[in-house]
Amino acid sequence: MATAWFLVLVAMGLGLAKAGPVPTSNPPSKERGCNIGNFKYLLPAEWKAFKKAKDALENSLKNQSCSSCLFPRPWKLTQLQVWERPVALEAELALTLKVLETVADSSLGNILDQPLHTLHHIHSELQVCVSTQPTAGPRSHGYLQPWLDQLQEAPKQVSQDCLEATVTFNLFRLLTRDLNCVAQGDLCI
Repeated sequence: MATAWFLVLVAMGLGLAKAGPVPTSNPPSKERGCNIGNFKYLLPAEWKAFKKAKDALENSLKNQSCSSCLFPRPWKLTQLQVWERPVALEAELALTLKVLETVADSSLGNILDQPLHTLHHIHSELQVCVSTQPTAGPRSHGYLQPWLDQLQEAPKQVSQDCLEATVTFNLFRLLTRDLNCVAQGDLCI
């Protein structure tokens, strides 16, 4: 009896091997030439560079206290429609780049070189995704525009030090949760 089960399992295994991989749902943006799915996981060397940069930034901001929060903790990209998520992430990343480029002009320039290079690459891919997406999708919950307005007005409303602190403390959430969610497309829930 055990031999019969073994033969059945082998036959099933061979049948599955011949059938090929099981098709999965790709994020819709990938079908339009958007390659943001490449950023689900960053290379270990990139993570190390981001960790080193974040530690250096935090060290330079030790005595900084800010009362405003540009990136509210309860806010999640999953509150947005799938087509809105790359738009929100692109705006968030644009502000992050703007702030970190200002910091890079200081003594932290060498430490920020690799992270800025990676963020610019991700940002350029996001811009392709955003430009190839339809401007309207299923009815929005109304979260996107206030979020975009908040990001646009932030540099006018808080000090540069507060911007740096907020962007620094938000960096890993942007790279892990938000970027991964956009890369997953409609599979991110």
